Amino acid sequence: MGERVGPRVVVASDAFKGSLTSLEVADAVRAGMLEVAPDAVVTVLPVADGGEGTVAAALAVGWSPVTVPVHGPTGSTVRATLAVSASRPATVLVELADACGLGRLPGGVPAPLTASSRGLGDALRAALDLHPEVVVVAAGGSASTDGGAGMLVALGARLLDASGGELPDGGAALAGLARLDLSGLDARLDATGLVLAADVDNPLLGPAGAAAVYGPQKGATASEVVVLEQALTRWADVVASTGPARPSPPSSSGTPSRVRQAGAGAAGGVGFALLTVLGARRRSGVDLVLDLVGLDAALTGDSAGWRHRADLVVTGEGSLDDQTPAGKAVAGVARRAGARGIPVVAVCGRLALDAAALAALGLRAAYPLSDLEPDAARSHAEAPELVRRTGRRIAREWLSGSPA
Repeated sequence: MGERVGPRVVVASDAFKGSLTSLEVADAVRAGMLEVAPDAVVTVLPVADGGEGTVAAALAVGWSPVTVPVHGPTGSTVRATLAVSASRPATVLVELADACGLGRLPGGVPAPLTASSRGLGDALRAALDLHPEVVVVAAGGSASTDGGAGMLVALGARLLDASGGELPDGGAALAGLARLDLSGLDARLDATGLVLAADVDNPLLGPAGAAAVYGPQKGATASEVVVLEQALTRWADVVASTGPARPSPPSSSGTPSRVRQAGAGAAGGVGFALLTVLGARRRSGVDLVLDLVGLDAALTGDSAGWRHRADLVVTGEGSLDDQTPAGKAVAGVARRAGARGIPVVAVCGRLALDAAALAALGLRAAYPLSDLEPDAARSHAEAPELVRRTGRRIAREWLSGSPA
């Protein structure tokens, strides 16, 4: 293939949640850049942090969709999309947020004590129907804090109270748990590799645990956080006395206490059930997505046959803040591009990091839409055009000589 005639740019932004999808952000940046630098070669990649948008990223690079009915977080039926890869090993990707996440709450009304992860278990059963070798669970954006109990129930487990009755759904109900019966667990799990895709390293319990850290984000009051913490403590005790349904992989064996295991607090404790009961292997959600969409090959030019690395990377997300370094897509993109000496800039809706924090992330600059439109409602409504204008600015500053 002939030499490139213009600068090479890779645009790999996460979604601006509630406003633009990952591809919509990237397409708007690309359009704006090409208005200023029409000779630029701009490669667009959808990315996500391993939570919401992970299935969409997989579908954008050729995975096949399978839509299935599942329980939403409060019990109503919703339709979730699985992503299926035909390559070996045959893999199905299940996104918790699409099945029973915050975006699936009816009317957006939180249900911190009663929301369930049952829908994830429904999606896992549907994935097993496809006879995969590996099932990947993209954990993030959950509406529940039930320790993954609902997921296990959907997979055939029984949660029983002292009188032998079935417990209702929801994290608070776990306070009444007397026995966990795993004898009816779907036997197909034994022949299927499970991967937990999550970047949070929170344990299940304690001040850094699922209830204390993430409960308030799901609508829990201070008193409800206490209720959920006590219920999860009971859940952990019963799980410990029951033992795992499947052996854990060697990398996670020998942990003194599984409730303190990094990642156990992911997705309201779903990580605990996957790691401890189902023996899943944990992997960085961001790295999984970046590998899936082929970021490394795009950065080096191998994916297009140029054998020339990119000149600039544009990444982004809705809010650049103190959560960004903790497993967000922006941090992952910047880390990989920075390792190759490629400058990285970010577009965002809101910027809450100072220059030192941006530099620590590996970002040369950040371009918040709030600079163009300070009114949040108007910025949200006009996001496509604002991102396009930002693309023009980035091209002027980074593709037409040294940045200002």
